[in-house]
Amino acid sequence: MDFLDIKTDFAFKKVFGSDDSKELLISFLNSVVEFKNNHQIISLDIVDPYNIPMLKGMKDTYVDVKAVLDNGCHVIIEMQVLNVEGLEKRILYNAAKKYSSQLKKGDEYSLLNPVIALTITDFNLFQDNQALITRFKLIEKQQLVEYTDDIELIFIELPKFIKTEQELESVQDKWLFFIKNAGSLEYIPKNMTKELTRAYAIANEANFSEEELELQHRKKDWIFLQKGSLSLAKKTGHSEGKIEGKIEGKIEGKIEVAINLYKAGIGIAVISQSTGLSVEEIEEQLKSI
Repeated sequence: MDFLDIKTDFAFKKVFGSDDSKELLISFLNSVVEFKNNHQIISLDIVDPYNIPMLKGMKDTYVDVKAVLDNGCHVIIEMQVLNVEGLEKRILYNAAKKYSSQLKKGDEYSLLNPVIALTITDFNLFQDNQALITRFKLIEKQQLVEYTDDIELIFIELPKFIKTEQELESVQDKWLFFIKNAGSLEYIPKNMTKELTRAYAIANEANFSEEELELQHRKKDWIFLQKGSLSLAKKTGHSEGKIEGKIEGKIEGKIEVAINLYKAGIGIAVISQSTGLSVEEIEEQLKSI
């Protein structure tokens, strides 16, 4: 049994943003969001549910799901696979935009409902913070008095989730394990809730056509190449925000990336297109490994 990598846009949308995702999304949000007075979500509406089993353009580094909860709160759930330039500003901008766009001309400000921007990252965003989940609100600096909870930013950094299958206890543990590891599992772990069992069933590759799986695998390859680009950009001093599909930099760096991609199972033709090295150059370098 093989499962889709939930961190890619196709799988993330299928699990959390389709017509059949409401119960799954309710379970996930109740496990990671701390609502006032221990409120638990009973129902929600998914905004623009994802029904077409096709991927977005390869330039997308994130995918989001939007929902309106039973208490009127708007939630933006985002899966971000690359630490691109301006990420924090874009997340704040999208939350503020969702908050302000609720009102039409002449509406009272009292009609505004809270907005939660929940971002899951496949990298460490806050290097000096060891917390798995980080929450931000508007508060007074010295006395830490809360101004309002109408806009809340929540970040979950997957690399900081290190529990093994045997260490899973809470529903939150099981959801984060699913998102982080489903793509490398060959079976459904034991003691899953009905919602998590359903999530694994949705992500089962046996349920998808060859075309859908090919699109999914192409996106995984693209993400892997972009991560190689970011790594090389750091070594060569290039801006992380300027990744244009071909890896720029010193020849030594290109060779290193090419070898790593090959070891990861990426085809030579794709490696050539991404690094700018010729097929012959790549094959020559591979003789030494």
